Order: sequence, then structure tokens, then C-alpha cells
Amino acid sequence: MTETHDVPADTAVAGLDARLVVNRGAFRLDVALTVAPGEVVALLGPNGAGKSTALRALAGLTPLADGHLRLDGTELDRTPPESRPVGVVFQDYLLFPHLTALDNVAFGPRCQGASKAESRAVAAQWLDRMGLAEHAGAKPRKLSGGQAQRVALARALATNPRLLLLDEPLAALDARTRLEIRAQLRRHLGEFEAVAVLVTHDPLDAMVLADRLVVVEDGRVVQEGAPSHIARHPRTDYIAQLVGLNLYRGEADGHTVHLTTGPPLTTTELLSGPVFVAFPPSAVTLHRDRPTGSSARNLWRCEVAGLETHGDQIRAALTGELPLAADLTTVAAAELDLHPGATVWATVKAVETHAYPA
Repeated sequence: MTETHDVPADTAVAGLDARLVVNRGAFRLDVALTVAPGEVVALLGPNGAGKSTALRALAGLTPLADGHLRLDGTELDRTPPESRPVGVVFQDYLLFPHLTALDNVAFGPRCQGASKAESRAVAAQWLDRMGLAEHAGAKPRKLSGGQAQRVALARALATNPRLLLLDEPLAALDARTRLEIRAQLRRHLGEFEAVAVLVTHDPLDAMVLADRLVVVEDGRVVQEGAPSHIARHPRTDYIAQLVGLNLYRGEADGHTVHLTTGPPLTTTELLSGPVFVAFPPSAVTLHRDRPTGSSARNLWRCEVAGLETHGDQIRAALTGELPLAADLTTVAAAELDLHPGATVWATVKAVETHAYPA
């Protein structure tokens, strides 16, 4: 028989309190998570960082090697997956193909002991909330990707979970559907009163859906905070690339930052000691000849390593004195005759940079 250990009522803490330690061959996950009821946290990171492993550990599908897992003060470490108050929305939804949308959603309440009629009544209410009442009798193969995603979410919520886990919930959708479903999912998560943890590698999904980001790299948390803070203060190259910033580290001496590798940078902030310096690719101005009358305090001789379309602009990857990315219009790229191997001068005004303590 599986035992659960309750924390005394006067010391119980609502929400999620976990340290997830999982050993998988040479890879080790060691991630601490604290999430309050009503909060949506996104686990963000590159492929292989350990995001999905963390989600499976929360669901009870992957055992912990160490650490703890408490939900609303109750220890869940040894509680089997089917007995946990957890709802999961998988990347490919995993709807039962032989059941209608109504019976897919009713499955959870039925497993909790509700009668068939009660389970279907609950399921009907959730499908109505998802705008799917007219699709209650449809089987999964008859549903669009967006409809299937909403059925999967309704199925997860119909059990009144205290922890909702979403594994890349929008990854299987096309771009147009994704935009619509992302907005709907944000509304449903905003109404969810318990803990929600989202795993994604898409920065836009994370920024729109989550109240707080936890960035995981190589099985460890490297940064966490509000989306706006992380977007403004990246602390690793992965995060900088994710939010579209050039990022450097060095030692500040007043308005000058001496980079670990590369030339010094001039900033408007007055700092001392280890710092990061960041600026967007749009802040970089390119010239084919060395500019003579420029007011920019930062000037570097670079070489074009590559060019790619980035939205409605061209992004140039530059090497040389300072490796960086620069964005410019298609017209500007043509006028500069940019091509791999071309020599350019890059300038960035000090006011366009942002320095902060490392």
C-alpha cells in the first residue's frame, strides 16, 4: 500500500514545493520549483535540458532519485501517478481514439468514482466552457488540431487537479491556429486557481502564458523571474538568443566594460565589477567604410559570416573584433552589398546598450 505523509495543518503550505533530482545515465536533473496557487510557471530551455524529465517527475511517471515533491503540504514522492491530484496535457494530446470528445473528458471523473451520468454532465460543462459543445459527439479523428487541444485541456481540468502540467501544448498546431489557441489557453490558465507548470521551448508561448519563467540548461536552473525581467536581463547565451539580444560579459570600470574576450564597450550605466552588457540586433548600424562623423562610441571592424531572413528584416551574423548579430532592412542590405565574407564596420550608441551586474 502506498503511503502519503501529510504535513501538519499549521505548517502546510499551499501550492507546489519540489526539488526534483533524477539520474538518467550520465545526465542528472536537479531542479527546485516553488509555485503558488493561481500561478503559471513555464520551464524553458533547449532540447535535452531536462524540461520534460522534470514534468514527468512531477506527474509521477519518472521516479525521483533524491529531493522531495509536496503539493498543498502533502508528500507525493511515493504516490502512484493515478492517485495524484494532477492533470496532464501531453504534446500530442493522447486522446482515446475510440471515445467521443464527451467521453474523453468524462474519463477522469469516472475514474474518480463519479457515475456515468455525473461524469458526462461534468464533461459537458467543460466542453461548453471550451466552446466545443457542438463537438461533444465527435471522435478525435474528426477534430481539428485546435479542437483536440481544447478537449485535452478539458479532460485534464475535469478532475479538478491541484497541479496542471502542460507539455508543449501548442507545438502540434499550425501557426494560424496556434495564435488563436494561445489566447484561449491564456484565458483558461488565468481562471485556473491551482498550480500550473508549462514546458516549452518556444519563447513566445512562455512569455504570453506564464507569470514566471524558470530557465533550465543541462539539468540546472540558470535563471528565473518574470518574463519581462528575463527578457531585459539575460544571463546565458541561450537566453540572449531566445529573446534576441547580443550578450557579453566583462568587468565594468565606470562607463567602460572590459569584455572577457573582445574590445571594450561603452555604456551609459555607471558600474563597477562583473557585469553583463546586452543590446538588440536592431541597435547595430552597419557601414561598408569606416564612419568618420558617427556619434556612436562603440565601433568595430567585422566580417559578414552569414545572412538570413528574420521577419521582415535581414539578420547579419558578424565575426571579427566583436561577434554580434545585426538587423537591417532588405533595402539597406542591398545598398551595402552585403554577402558572406564582406568587410563592414559596426557601430552601437552607448545609449542603446544595457549593462547590469553579473
